[in-house]
Amino acid sequence: MTSAPNRNFYAIIPAGGSGTRLWPLSRRAYPKFLRPLPGPRTMIQETVDRLVPLTQTDNFQIVTGADHAAAIAEQLPELSAGALVVEPAPRGTGPAIGLGVALAARNDPNAIVGSFAADHYVRFPERFQDDVRAAISVANEGYLVTIGIEPEYPETGYGYIHVGDELGEYQGRSARRVQRFVEKPDLATARSYVESGEYLWNASMFVWRAEVLLDEMRLLLPDHYAALTVISAAWDTPERDAVLAEAWASLEDVTIDHGILERSQRVAVIPSSMGWTDLGDWHSVGTIRAGGSDATVAECAELIEIDGGGNIVEASERLVALVGVDNLIVVDTGDALLVCDRSRAQDVKAVVDRLRADGRAELL
Repeated sequence: MTSAPNRNFYAIIPAGGSGTRLWPLSRRAYPKFLRPLPGPRTMIQETVDRLVPLTQTDNFQIVTGADHAAAIAEQLPELSAGALVVEPAPRGTGPAIGLGVALAARNDPNAIVGSFAADHYVRFPERFQDDVRAAISVANEGYLVTIGIEPEYPETGYGYIHVGDELGEYQGRSARRVQRFVEKPDLATARSYVESGEYLWNASMFVWRAEVLLDEMRLLLPDHYAALTVISAAWDTPERDAVLAEAWASLEDVTIDHGILERSQRVAVIPSSMGWTDLGDWHSVGTIRAGGSDATVAECAELIEIDGGGNIVEASERLVALVGVDNLIVVDTGDALLVCDRSRAQDVKAVVDRLRADGRAELL
């Protein structure tokens, strides 16, 4: 299904975090959303590309920190300077997304707003776009809408959404009420969720009317609502920076999930098969680059592989030779070299934790 861009649809892209399980390529100063993973475009460029058919380029808001603003502007020259919303300090997705919604509502009282992370991968962008169009239709009826992913296997690294009663069909997509959100489960629980057919992966993709989200924030996070109202009122004035700094410092860190979605009675979900992953570790990067197979994949100057396979190699400038090894992750960034079994890809974060504990800030 295709249609013209929606002039009232605003796209918020929270761009934060450091992707610690993708170390040493993903760093605090240059995190994974600025990297070509799986490539060839960077993750934030791919995110914008997916959304361009849905809205106008003037309707984008990239919410990020000061450390990343220049790199984002360089990678996304098609967006206006006003698309960058720089938060003074990390406060979680609640304030970040809430500010984007408040600014959209200030520009357009009829705004419908979607929030989509800068560092997620989608295999089928056309399905994503159709899902968002359906979510917009549901949001127009006053729901806070999330797009849940039909699980492909019992994943323990994602949160889940327990679906409830059917709401109807919207733009060719079924919409359901949300019974509850659940935290990342253990393997046995994840298996039971998948086997039941009643649970979806929580991809943290949201669509709502701006006024509905702000009404819920006023009820459920009144201090955040008050601060964001003050900030948005001063946004186009000379006092913006001073008001933003003072009001932002008063905000507690909270995610939009915990602060609003898990507590609201107005939440609906669109089940999706868009081929989504949060691309959280090197194993998942290798699987996508190999087209779902277990073949060796390499992004390096040259690879010699003898009597081995299933390896993931990321190196920029030199030849890599592998002899008699299977299922390894090898990432060379010049100042750091990672060698890891693919089965331990999630444990790369432990290296970052050790470096942080040892005060090795230059490698974080």
